[in-house]
Amino acid sequence: MGKGGQSGGEDENMAAWLMGINTLKILPFKLPPLSPHEVRVRMKAVGICGSDVHYLKTMRCAGFVVKEPMVIGHECAGVVEEVGAEVKSLAIGDRIALEPGISCWRCNHCKGGRYNLCPDMKFFATPPVHGSLANQIVHPADLCFKLPDNVSLEEGAMCEPLSVGVHACRRAVVGPETNVLIMGAGPIGLVTMLAARAFGAPRIIIVDVNDYRLSVAKSLGADDCIEVSTNIQDVDEDVIKIQNVMGADVDVTFDCAGFNKTMSTALNATRAGGKVCLVGMGHNEMTVPLTPAAAREVDIIGIFRYKDTWPLCLEFLRSGKIDVKPLITHRFGFSQKEVEEAFEVSASGGTAIKVMFNL
Repeated sequence: MGKGGQSGGEDENMAAWLMGINTLKILPFKLPPLSPHEVRVRMKAVGICGSDVHYLKTMRCAGFVVKEPMVIGHECAGVVEEVGAEVKSLAIGDRIALEPGISCWRCNHCKGGRYNLCPDMKFFATPPVHGSLANQIVHPADLCFKLPDNVSLEEGAMCEPLSVGVHACRRAVVGPETNVLIMGAGPIGLVTMLAARAFGAPRIIIVDVNDYRLSVAKSLGADDCIEVSTNIQDVDEDVIKIQNVMGADVDVTFDCAGFNKTMSTALNATRAGGKVCLVGMGHNEMTVPLTPAAAREVDIIGIFRYKDTWPLCLEFLRSGKIDVKPLITHRFGFSQKEVEEAFEVSASGGTAIKVMFNL
């Protein structure tokens, strides 16, 4: 993963290269030789993530800066076309979902089981590592997971965003006695809601400023939805509304937006002794009421990506406990025109939740 470069010639492997701000070009992408523990995969489904849009619009996301042309994309699934000499777990023709990050397995984080915190992580489409919006890519076999027969390739690609919600629920220890509040009904808020329900949460309320997204959340199984304003002065009023609608204590709140107002609301709405899990990263710095929250022993939890989530995500999809299909609202092919259109649709918001490429 992340290896390869531009090359010329006919019938080359092609990929979507981020060349500059608002500039994507489908160009040749030369793959490296296959190592004994890798597989070559023909991509079939690749989703657009908010981080992909950030890179396209600003050439950076959080502290990661694109300094040279980079292949975009990391939510993906495909079909195995070639296996390395030592690969025993996969065969040619297997349909797979790909976990996009390769950790070092040598640092203390990796050895302690928290490989998502590896400082040397090589992650699809996180500079300088190339991504997966390409005809073919090469990836370690142990990060490729066979899809159950009743799980589609598009659903396999959705394992990546779903993994964020699953990891958040694990970190917050969501279970059958956990009443959940979710701030933000964007793609990550929605998959976190689906994950919380699969983990057994009996009551889930979701909050957003957009009534369309709230209607989607309701159709996906939210118990109640609350439309709020962006005005920080409305926090106290919103907290009262949330607590009245919940009709019980808020045990865990997931802030899937990450702004001053959403985090302030989360901290104030969560019961004493409860948990607030910061999932979204809207603001790098926030001014929030930490002291009152500390006085009520509200635990604040952070998450970064995920670890060991693909098997559980696939089981949730196989068993029907989670249905991600309604989240895929737009589909595009893999041409220069369609790649540009797809990113425009994803960036514009509107009715777009998950934009998917079918290669």
